[in-house]
Amino acid sequence: MTQPIPQSEIQRISQLTHSPGITQNLRVLSELYPGEVVFSTSFSQEDQIIAHFIFEEALNIQVFTLDTGRLFPETYSTWSRTLEKYNLPVTAYYPDSLTLQQFITEKGPNSFYESVENRKQCCFIRKVEPLQRALKNKKIWITGIRAAHSPDRSNMPQTEWDSANNIIKYHPLLHWTTDEVTAFIDKHNIPYNPLHDRGFVSIGCAPCTRAVKPGEDFRAGRWWWEDAAKKECGLHVHEENVKM
Repeated sequence: MTQPIPQSEIQRISQLTHSPGITQNLRVLSELYPGEVVFSTSFSQEDQIIAHFIFEEALNIQVFTLDTGRLFPETYSTWSRTLEKYNLPVTAYYPDSLTLQQFITEKGPNSFYESVENRKQCCFIRKVEPLQRALKNKKIWITGIRAAHSPDRSNMPQTEWDSANNIIKYHPLLHWTTDEVTAFIDKHNIPYNPLHDRGFVSIGCAPCTRAVKPGEDFRAGRWWWEDAAKKECGLHVHEENVKM
């Protein structure tokens, strides 16, 4: 059930996280909502920076990831190197095994290439439903979204209401440039996915991701066989037509 938008609470959080210091903003949120703040990581460069802020200060923020079962070996390697560096846990959420088993039994392992409907169903099973479990009973969802990744995000607020998941989202790196991201990673020796060095910008499941060519949009490497208008997995955009 969709809840009313808590405008006053969003405004309060926006004011409290107005500091240019990301660590301070994350600490404020973790203290204001103890045990109710989560951060989702796909081990992208942006996510690795946010994880660095959280882990370096041992903030009371749960870091979780969605293991779809179809990730790149390089992503799993980045995950392992992150654990080695910070020695703090990343909670893994997996698809429901029976639902996934039924889907693959009925449609095969690569049915997402056959239709948008199959691909969205696969995304729902492997990502959206596990995400819903991860966000259940939480107040704040921290993400690595950056405005530079899409023209549609140019006017996106840093703090916003996610009506699909009934949760407040905070995007600490929203206004960072790509140069700032790479410079921070280099300066702090943060582990990052080596696929970024090979032209991969937005990295998801291996069968659905390719390197981006010069001049292409950063999302061009995701579900490249589909019409651009249909390229959503349901994590950050509510899909009314995705049904089980």
